[in-house]
Formats: sequence, C-alpha cells, structure tokens
Amino acid sequence: MAEQYGRTGGTIAAAGLTACVCLLASGCGGSGAAAEDARPADPVPTLRQAADTLVDAGTSKARTSMEMATGGTRVTIRGEGVYDYTRQRGRLKVMLPQDPSGQTEHRPITELLAPGALYMKNRGAGVPADKWVRVDTSTLSDGNLVTGGATDPYAAAEVLRGTRTAQYVGRTEIAGTEVHHYRGTADLTAAARTASPEGRASLAAAAKGFAKAEVPFDVYLDDEGRIRKIRHRFSFVNGRQQATVAVASTTLLYDFGAPVDVRLPPEEDIYAGRIAEE
Repeated sequence: MAEQYGRTGGTIAAAGLTACVCLLASGCGGSGAAAEDARPADPVPTLRQAADTLVDAGTSKARTSMEMATGGTRVTIRGEGVYDYTRQRGRLKVMLPQDPSGQTEHRPITELLAPGALYMKNRGAGVPADKWVRVDTSTLSDGNLVTGGATDPYAAAEVLRGTRTAQYVGRTEIAGTEVHHYRGTADLTAAARTASPEGRASLAAAAKGFAKAEVPFDVYLDDEGRIRKIRHRFSFVNGRQQATVAVASTTLLYDFGAPVDVRLPPEEDIYAGRIAEE
C-alpha cells in the first residue's frame, strides 16, 4: 500500500486505501468511414463540457477500478455504487485486495462521496465498526483522486475541464452502447480554475500533490455526450520510499437516471479518535 496521507485525529485516515489502476479495459472495434466523417472537428470543447453533461443526466450507477504499480508490485481495488451529479454525492462499496500472502480477507469499505469530503465505514485501523471516518479532501495531496481507492465520478469528469489536447480515436462499443473514443491530456491546474466551486480546492490540491499536473486520459462518450467510461493515469511520489507510483483509475458509468439517495452520517456517528497507521 502507498503511504497514508494522514493528518491528525479522525480526518487523517484515508490514504491507506491508496492503491490502484484500472481494469475494465473494454474492447475497441474499428470505425467506418461514415463514423470518421461524423467526428467533431475539435474535441476539446466537447470534453470540457462533459461534467456539465453529467449534471444534466442527473444520476447513474458506477463501477470503479484503480491499480497502482510501483517496484514491480501491482495492487487493484474495485468499487461499485451510485452517484447523484446534481448534488455531487455518491456511495461506493470498495473491495480491497488480499494482502501479499493471500490470507487476509478485508471487509468491503463503504464510502460516501460529497463536495469536499470523503466518509468511510469499515475503515479498520482501530476505528469501531459502527463509526464513520470523515476526511477533508482538500487536505489530501491527491485531492481524493486516488486516496479513497476510487476516483469520485464527478471529480473524474471535472478533470476534463482542463483538457489541453485531445484527438478523436473513433467509434466503439461499451456494454452494448455505441460510444465515441477520445484520447488526450488534461492539466489539473487549469481544471481547478474552471471546476465547480465545490471541486476547486480538491483539484488544486491534486495539481500540487501529484508528480505531474498533466493527466493523460482516455474517455468514451455516448451520443448524448455522457461519459460511459473514463481512464486517467496519475503519478505521485511515495514519501517514504521516494519512489514514483503509477496509478491508473477507471470509472464506468451506466444506468443513467437510476434512483440515488445518499445521506451523510450524523456528527455523533463520526469517529473522532486517532487512526492507527497501516
């Protein structure tokens, strides 16, 4: 596991989950002449508007995959849940990998995503099972793009607001839906400047905390401009080992309009004690 991004007290806790890269690589089909003729002349404006298109869509279900690679070791974390883009709230059940011996079973961690905050239950590390841990995402050096073991779906879309360069790759299909595949690079500093008021601080923290503010991505939009799949490639320096950690985060969005009711825990259910370092 990567180094914990700890602070003190109950808000420190998240980064023990840092780990990471993608799975969910979807098969890509070829694109015909008609599809090539229909591709947008300049995909950059389309991608910069992708987050707003999700807000218009309202809600969806989500699957996430995060893989971290360093020193020949790879760790993968998977998640599944729902997200409300109008309120910027989501709920994920995150499955941690086994330890290297393959013997330790981890209970799924329930994560609630909200503007500026990450809530985790079944966090471990000395936290009572019935208590939540709350983390201020603007205090995390990755802005919670990596720490929670899953990238907040709306934050993933807001990264695209900083799209600098992009090219249209062609049409393909994901889970039975025809999509447009784009590949490009986004700048986190630029994304932070144009992000929603709730997301600016976290993206600005990520721009400073990652090894590079430039984020390569692949994104797949349906005919309505909604993100169906997005893959980012981040990198950061592990503070203990001073080794660069490569992270690939993949988010798959589907079943738009699904009912979503995310309620944040009351203050008395949030753990205020010290988090053990893992």
